[in-house]
Amino acid sequence: MLDLIAEQSLTPGDRRADVRTGPPSRRPWEDPARWWPRLTDAVADRAAPVGVIDLDALRYNAMDMAVRSGGLPIRIATKSVRVRAVIDAALRLPGYRGLLAFTLAEALWLAEDHDDIVLAYPTADRVGLARLLADEQSASRITLMIDDVSQLDLIDAVTPPSRRPTIRVAIDADASLRSAALGHIGVRRSSLFTPEDAARFARTITEREGFRLVGLQMYEAQIAGQGDATGSGDALIRAVQARSKEELRARRAGIAAAIESLVPLEFVTGGGTGSLEFSGSDAALTEITAGSGLLAGHLFDGYRSFSPAPAAAIAFDVVRRPASDIATVLGGGWIASGPALASRQPLVVWPQGLRTMPREAAGEVQTPLRGPAASRLRVGDRVWFRHAKSGEPAERIDRYHLVEGDRVIDELPTYRGEGKTFL
Repeated sequence: MLDLIAEQSLTPGDRRADVRTGPPSRRPWEDPARWWPRLTDAVADRAAPVGVIDLDALRYNAMDMAVRSGGLPIRIATKSVRVRAVIDAALRLPGYRGLLAFTLAEALWLAEDHDDIVLAYPTADRVGLARLLADEQSASRITLMIDDVSQLDLIDAVTPPSRRPTIRVAIDADASLRSAALGHIGVRRSSLFTPEDAARFARTITEREGFRLVGLQMYEAQIAGQGDATGSGDALIRAVQARSKEELRARRAGIAAAIESLVPLEFVTGGGTGSLEFSGSDAALTEITAGSGLLAGHLFDGYRSFSPAPAAAIAFDVVRRPASDIATVLGGGWIASGPALASRQPLVVWPQGLRTMPREAAGEVQTPLRGPAASRLRVGDRVWFRHAKSGEPAERIDRYHLVEGDRVIDELPTYRGEGKTFL
């Protein structure tokens, strides 16, 4: 069983010795020449592509997130992990409570073992709704997300209130910044933006049979999901984020107060891995939702406020040498969702000095790599990649190998490994 509570855990600020022989001058993953070859040796007998989670790095990230949240409990965003053993282990830690699921099908699956699940997005899954509305236990454990009356209408059309349990719902309000100069800053989510919008919708819910309003969600993607130390436009990003924090703190408090003048809320959630410090200081929030920081995809390398450990990585095999300065690995092209930018490409981290080629980049079937280290690679050698996002690789591999020190101590099935592909 994966255990994140252990005396040997690396804690935030800990500079103990490398897991092999390194001096206590820095964290183990800050010495690539030891970190990656150790993982290569640990999984040398496993077929590529081979996914690895390092236990010390995972522990460090889990503890660091709890410290950064400032005492507010963290609701785990499951789509950013997609490995039940990791999710369950984090829930056993102080500072973690509840799950934020991606789809209704996932929430129903998780509700077999967990009793506090919020659905992150509105759903139009009629099959899933029929299951939920026919199951008292699931209905008591899952909170649906809504921001429009038509979503309530859809639920009633599946099963009318007279024939189902009361359904728990939460309001999703927009947390983006509306700038006169820059326009909409953030993701396009809810149409509910002002306290008046939220109060009007909340009143509709409270007056409608078959629903109970229990929560509010406001996710600040423009803060949590945008690095401020990427080396490109950082000054502007920091200025916009500072303005957004000021505006959001006041507006979120107003929205929460407007709703709570009508009905008491069980939770007000917001945040994200990249904004834990800000969210933890927001008096309107009762919890923070985060998950990506546990495995730490490389998108989180570009933040000033924290430096996560590279807990998850995937190794691919070199299969040919088309030129003396090129080594080609089989596969590798697992591009993260979002805009088609270089930041969504997998990052080649070992051997150092390798780079993808502009005309091919990371490919579905092969990825040619060029750089000083390419000339030294031979067929059968391993190259390590970090994915841009944390949860998405679990849709491509069926397990992660859990490594502690220099050996594999467990195999952790991903959602895919358990036969689940939700979205």
